[in-house]
Amino acid sequence: MNKFRILALAALPLTLLAAACSTTATATDDSARHALGELRDRDQITRLVDRLGRTLDEARFDDLRTIYSADAVARTPGGTADGLEALITQVSRNHSDAHRIQHCFSDVLVDLHGDTAEVRANAVATFSPAADTPGRVAPEPIFTLGVVYRFDAIRTGEGWRMSRVEMSPRWSTGTRP
Repeated sequence: MNKFRILALAALPLTLLAAACSTTATATDDSARHALGELRDRDQITRLVDRLGRTLDEARFDDLRTIYSADAVARTPGGTADGLEALITQVSRNHSDAHRIQHCFSDVLVDLHGDTAEVRANAVATFSPAADTPGRVAPEPIFTLGVVYRFDAIRTGEGWRMSRVEMSPRWSTGTRP
């Protein structure tokens, strides 16, 4: 592929965005604007799921405030939590410093309904004992869990937030810590 074709393909999203934002909008432009809005919403919601994985992996539990709504409800194998503070407490308790945990999310599906959305994602969470020396690779994993996550998302004044999470374990290997 020559460099001019690559540049043309790279410029296509910007051209569509410029057309959608034009002040001389037509019905086609409205349709393009709506499609771009849906793409933006899906991207923002998918990024919430990605950020959840990073937040759990890095034990940055205060970051859950930018992922979940204040009235969020969680139903997980680790318990049930009603409200953001209870959710943060539960997550902190279930993700201790004694283990290194890695969450790998995939297959994020977002069904938009205006200012709400239903989200489904697969995850594999792997638990290893913490390394004896900080900065060293953790020992072999002791437990791996395959889970289906289901979220409800809502649009808020601060952007999209998850208002509900439910985890359904599908399989596991090893001994749960």
